Amino acid sequence: MLKELQLSLWVVLLLACGLLYQLTLKSSCLFSCLPPSKALQDPEALLGQGRSIVFLETSERMEPSPLVSCAVESAARIYPEQPVVFLMKGLNDSTQLPPNSTASAFSLLSAIDNVFLFPLDMKRLFEDTPLSSWYAQVNSSTERHWLYVSSDACRLAVIWKYGGVYMDTDVISIRPIPDENFLAAQSSKISSNGVFGFLPRHPFLWGCMENFVEHYNSAIWGHQGPDLMTRMLRVWCKLGDFQEVSDLRCLNLSFLHPQRFYPIPFRQWRRYYEVWDTDPSFNDSYALHLWNYMNKEGRTVVQGSNTLAENLYRKHCPRTHRVLIQGSEGSVTQELGPG
Repeated sequence: MLKELQLSLWVVLLLACGLLYQLTLKSSCLFSCLPPSKALQDPEALLGQGRSIVFLETSERMEPSPLVSCAVESAARIYPEQPVVFLMKGLNDSTQLPPNSTASAFSLLSAIDNVFLFPLDMKRLFEDTPLSSWYAQVNSSTERHWLYVSSDACRLAVIWKYGGVYMDTDVISIRPIPDENFLAAQSSKISSNGVFGFLPRHPFLWGCMENFVEHYNSAIWGHQGPDLMTRMLRVWCKLGDFQEVSDLRCLNLSFLHPQRFYPIPFRQWRRYYEVWDTDPSFNDSYALHLWNYMNKEGRTVVQGSNTLAENLYRKHCPRTHRVLIQGSEGSVTQELGPG
């Protein structure tokens, strides 16, 4: 009887210690709070599979906005068998959350089993690319558009090195992209760089990085981004106009119709934050770019507004909608499937 009592006390003590340890972790850690199988993942090995969906954060921002969370969650749902990698400049192994941060978005994304959050080390990323010498000389403190320019450079390097699909953090995925080597047309003969995908070491991206350095001009917004992709596309291909909703192909590169990602053009970006009589189906689209750069008014998704954006959240990133818009957090710390 005494031995049974002692054994019971030991079990209770061990359970109490385990609970205390978990509470300590949740209150103080960030990157190491990921499930063990994810915390031990090697980012290069994961990216090296060549099938990743890649997002970037080149600012020091640590708590993703609802739109960023929606973009990442929607990708995880659409590509459940592929790693969704979010590289964040402000993240490192010893990073602590700000004292007043609830970290709802970070916890939400960390809990999705095919989402991986890693530090963004630009110097290391640019090694063995034409961007290395540029990065060694550039003075980021004097660059007018540094956050955008550095992001333009990082997305070229990461997809060239590892392959996969790059997406801006304001792109909501709605169905899988069938192409491996592609650029997204913003309009006829004008390419965006908000979404693109290539197999590793594709020569088009190497040419883009060389052009980035040779014609570097950070004073012009987009010169190293969509303008660069468009310049290189004109060198690479001789393309005609789009016919109906058909994509264009040149060599081993697809130039995808504007309807694939930009059914609502940038000048009409406010339509995402308006109520529609009938929500569009976007049957010809793979993802939707919400043009956050245009949103100088700071429009957001409001609970119960029934705007197009809220309905997209509800359908394509329901966890984000429930936790960050409705404020009904529930448990965001347990491991979640991509669905």
